[in-house]
Parts: sequence; structure tokens; C-alpha cells
Amino acid sequence: MTIREHWERHERETLSPMACLSSESRGREREEQFCTIRTAFQRDRDRIIHSKSFRRLKHKTQVLSLPESDHTRTRLTHTLEVSQIARTISRAMRLNEDLTEAIALGHDLGHTPFGHTGERILRELAISRGLQGFHHAAQSLRVVECLERDGKGLNLTWEVRMGILQHSKGQVDVREGFNLENPSTLEAWVVRVSDSIAYLNHDLDDALGAGFLRFADLPSGVIETLGGSHGSRIGALVRDVITNSKGGHIGFSPKFLEQTENLRNFLYTSVYSHESIKREEPKVAHVMKTLFEHALTDLCLGTREAVDWISGMTDRYALQLFRSIAEPRA
Repeated sequence: MTIREHWERHERETLSPMACLSSESRGREREEQFCTIRTAFQRDRDRIIHSKSFRRLKHKTQVLSLPESDHTRTRLTHTLEVSQIARTISRAMRLNEDLTEAIALGHDLGHTPFGHTGERILRELAISRGLQGFHHAAQSLRVVECLERDGKGLNLTWEVRMGILQHSKGQVDVREGFNLENPSTLEAWVVRVSDSIAYLNHDLDDALGAGFLRFADLPSGVIETLGGSHGSRIGALVRDVITNSKGGHIGFSPKFLEQTENLRNFLYTSVYSHESIKREEPKVAHVMKTLFEHALTDLCLGTREAVDWISGMTDRYALQLFRSIAEPRA
């Protein structure tokens, strides 16, 4: 018996009947020989970690563009926090932790530079040139299927690819037949919930640290229900999900769901629309529009290729390239 076969047997003997077993994966688009050491989902996790798009996440904005503080989250630290939360929930529910981790590590590979501002602007540029739009979840799927490894893709399993795509709803630029309302596995559900837990709490933590908010500004119901500190809020939400997820349902209790939505609405009005962030939006738009026109006109890229090119950039690289294009030379 190989080490991989040992782990596959361990999954069958210990995981919940509702967990997704690596030995029963729907497989990859291109067949490969099985690894003697790692399960299919463990291989997927490793491929994502070693990918170029994963490394670039360290220089991509989460919410606060070009943060001066070393402690402000980036897209990479966000991804790691989602992975940690998702693994905790998955392990407690006896789901497949390897599948959960792979989905979590890959869920934001297609995110643009400059955070959600960059995503909105790139969506507008894509639509102006005839594409249906742009959404980071669909782009993350495109990264692992088409763009990594010089166009060969990572050849991940079906379960990981669908989990990456299904971590977010509200997409219009995906192929037909994907059920975004109901993820394909419980592990994918766990990542979707963990993504919300992570970003709501660390965006709040970053906003407090940046002076955008005072602790006294928080809605009283959020503090009373979820807790008064960053750690206590995450711990309370994780415990609530584990306690209230039964059968084929992964989610919060009604009380916690209400306060989670309360916190989300508060962040949208008080942080994501903060004047300091709004002030930078025209500058970000100018940078991205300049890069987009450069891609189409000077590099002779098609619209789809231009969108791929820009979405893969880090904030730092996008600004360096913009300066080389826009600034006059001696």
C-alpha cells in the first residue's frame, strides 16, 4: 500500500459520510498518473502554493491601497486567514481538510490589483470592449485552467476548480451550467462562509488600525453578539457555524447571520466608501485605463488577453508600468 492509498483509506474510515473523498474525485481534465505520496487534493494544494499567481498575491491590495503599515492585510494574508478559518471548520465537521485548503488557497488567484476598486474598473473596461464583464472568482478559475504554466493551467481536480469558482455569487461572466447558489461540495460551502468571516473581521481590524474608525463607532449588536476583539469575533463566528451546520447546510444561526449582515452593511458605508478610499478611485481608474489602452493599441492584444494581463498584475508592477508609459522621458 502506498502512502497515498493509506491516506485515502484514512479518509474513508474517519471522515463524515458527507465529506468529499479524494479517492472519489471526478478527476482532472487531463489524466495523470497518481502520486504515490499525496492524494489528489493534496497535489492540488501544492500546485496552487507553488504557482506564480499565488506568489503575486503578496503585492495585491485587499482594501487599503498601497498600505504604509506592514501590518495591513494584503490579498495573500487574506487568503491565508481564509484557509486557516476554513480548515478549522472543516476539521471540526470531519470534512476533507485537504480539499478545503486547496479551494481556500486558490479562491482569489484571479483578483485584480487595487482591490475591489480595480475589479470594478476592469469590469467596466471589459464591458466597454464587448466582454460580458469581469469577476475575480471566474478569473481565478481561468487562471488555474488556462493561464498558469504558460497557458497549460494547473490541471486541478474538478472539485477544487468548482470550489474556486463557487466561493462567490453574483457573477455574469461564467460558462452556463454552474450552480453558484449551491456549491458542489460542503468543503466549498465552508470556504464561502470562511471568506466572509475573514474579510469582514480583518477589514474591520485594518480600518481601526488605519484610523478610519473608532471602536465606539461599531454597531452595538455586533459587539454584544460577536465580541469586542478581533479574535473573539472570529472565534464566535467559527463556533456558531460548526454548531449550526447540520446535514447539507453550512451557515450561521439566525442571530449571528443578522449581526454578520449588520457588520457587512456597516463596513460598506463606513469603510469601503470612506473618503480616503474614494479619493484614490479616479487615480486607480486612470492607471488601469492607460494600461488597458496600451495593451490594446501598443501591444496589439485582444480584449480577453488584455483583461488577463492586467488582472494578473500586482499593484506595484501596475504602477511601475504606468509610469514607464505615461511619464515623459528626457
